[in-house]
Amino acid sequence: MVEPLLIIFIAIALIFDFLNGFHDSANVVASTIASKAMSPRVALSISALTNFIGPFLFGVAVATTIGTEVVTEEAVTVPTAMAALLAAIIWNIVTWWFGIPSSSSHALIGGFVGAALIGFGFDAIQIEGLTKVLLALLLSPIVGFVLAYLILHFILWISRGFSPRVNDYFRRGQWITTITLGLSHGTNDAQKTMGIIAFGLVAFGVLDEFAVPTWVIAASAGAIALGTALGGWRLIKTMGAGFYRIRPVHAFSSQIASTAVILGAALMGGPVSTTQVISSSIVGAGSAERANMIRWGLAAQIAVAWLLTIPSTMIMGGIIYLLLVAVL
Repeated sequence: MVEPLLIIFIAIALIFDFLNGFHDSANVVASTIASKAMSPRVALSISALTNFIGPFLFGVAVATTIGTEVVTEEAVTVPTAMAALLAAIIWNIVTWWFGIPSSSSHALIGGFVGAALIGFGFDAIQIEGLTKVLLALLLSPIVGFVLAYLILHFILWISRGFSPRVNDYFRRGQWITTITLGLSHGTNDAQKTMGIIAFGLVAFGVLDEFAVPTWVIAASAGAIALGTALGGWRLIKTMGAGFYRIRPVHAFSSQIASTAVILGAALMGGPVSTTQVISSSIVGAGSAERANMIRWGLAAQIAVAWLLTIPSTMIMGGIIYLLLVAVL
């Protein structure tokens, strides 16, 4: 018989996954919508479909990192996993409400580490694995910025002398880049939920060792796709129009850079923040044309939110862990 608590745990994990898609849909489609390459509904529909397909195509390396390389085996408990999820869910709702793009990945890792520290102390943290995760999270937006900057410079160089109608090609090209970005987003982000569910299945004794069953892949892919389809419109406005006036060439360049970074990290098992990568790629593409057209004040506000995410969710994860231990 399936334990009611296990059902509750899986439901909480899928709610997090849904909110991840809802929260991060802005990342994937904002530049496409802002550059008028697609209507909002078409862009979200394509993104939802590709977010669903992505997790089936590129393995479970990120899920394995989340589930086995951050905390030690003794910290693999139900309260630890539930505290991490609840802390991330609360943070996602708060930042969505205020229209601030933030990282679901940072929130989940922060909640995870905070709960493990409170429950089991510093010895419960696998420093090597946590370092791998933090390096992926910290370096990926820098790589995204630089890559988008270089790609836009290259595109401007090869298209010099062309008429403004060249933007039509970049607008059509976004049908391809939006698809690839959706596949990469689904691949990296849905795997975080897969990892935490598989982590919980080990804690409940359903699995003897860490593995990701097919039904977990399907459920996680479905939840993030549904969230993406409904779309976080508050964040789409911020991402699509907040930094500068995005033209097709900016959107095309930033989407290529974001796809390369997010998918590359997923194949290597590095969980990255799609919010950070895509935001920094958009800024990188704009900076390559003219740095003074960027609204740097908004970029600074988002950067502050990113810096606050891990410490804030660590505190929440620790508090929620103590509450769960008291009632479970």
